[in-house]
Amino acid sequence: MKVYGVTGWKNAGKTGLMERLVTEITGRGLTVSTLKHAHHSVDVDQPGTDSHRHRVAGASEVLLASGQRVAIMQELRGAPEPSLDSLLARLSPVDLVLIEGFKREAHSKIEAFRIEAGNPLIAPENDTVRAVASDTPLDLSIPVFDLDDTSGIADFILQEVGL
Repeated sequence: MKVYGVTGWKNAGKTGLMERLVTEITGRGLTVSTLKHAHHSVDVDQPGTDSHRHRVAGASEVLLASGQRVAIMQELRGAPEPSLDSLLARLSPVDLVLIEGFKREAHSKIEAFRIEAGNPLIAPENDTVRAVASDTPLDLSIPVFDLDDTSGIADFILQEVGL
């Protein structure tokens, strides 16, 4: 599987860019999965559901299956956060995995940047950032795309990974 990241600080437009890229790339006939890193505590399950009750009771993993989707919730219970490689190994094969976050990992990335967020650029200090998608013109030694140029960004990513 090919992997490519979308990184940036909070409110930089990462999630919107990821959503548009998934739509664009799957629209070209390729299969795409996503992997999102969260820095805060997150729970996709709801208190009161059977699956939540199983987890609270102490289950290490709960697999929830229906006719529409399958979800596996794994409780770390004090174990270290899984590595990016181990998370990628859990995914079913697809053409491309888009990774949101994981800015310090070694895979190639495009940085989402919004001037109004007030954060510094990651790209000048991180050579895994291969391009920037920005809402303002930037003078950098790497490609800079308009944040809304989804097609152009998709072309760049697909060329980078050889698809």
